Amino acid sequence: MQRLTSIARVSFDSRSGELSRCAWSGSGQGGVTVSRDPDGLRFHEQGRFRLDQGGAEVAFHNVYRWSLHNDHIGLYHERRGKEHAVWLFNLIAAPGGDALVAHQAHLCGDDQYTAKLTLRDAGIDLDWQISGPRKDERLYYRYRQA
Repeated sequence: MQRLTSIARVSFDSRSGELSRCAWSGSGQGGVTVSRDPDGLRFHEQGRFRLDQGGAEVAFHNVYRWSLHNDHIGLYHERRGKEHAVWLFNLIAAPGGDALVAHQAHLCGDDQYTAKLTLRDAGIDLDWQISGPRKDERLYYRYRQA
C-alpha cells in the first residue's frame, strides 16, 4: 500500500492499432495527488497529452479509485465523481506472482478493457489493452514516486 500512497506523477503512451476508430496515439505526463478514505485510495491525475500525428496537445484529468482487499484490488474510474464511479475490474495475482491482472475484462458496449499491473522500484506500471469493434488500443501508464 505504501507504494500506492507515495505516487506523485504519471506518464503514459497510447497506441492505436489498425482497427481503432479513435486515433489517439500519443504520450502524456502529469501529476498525481493521492487521497485516502474508507473506500480506498484515489489517484487524482492531471496533465497534458500530445498526439503523435499533428502534435496537438490537450489537457487531461482522471480520478481512479483503488479499493484494497486481502485477495484483490478493485479499480474504479471516477472521472465524473464518486457517486458515478465505474467499476473497471478486480486485479488479482497473476500466475507466477510477478504481477496483478484483471480477473475479467471490463465491458464498455462491445469493447473489452483488461490490464496488467507490475510493481517497479519507484512505483507501478499499468498496461491496458482495449479491444473491440470500435477500439484497438494499448495504454501504458507509468506511476512514479516524487
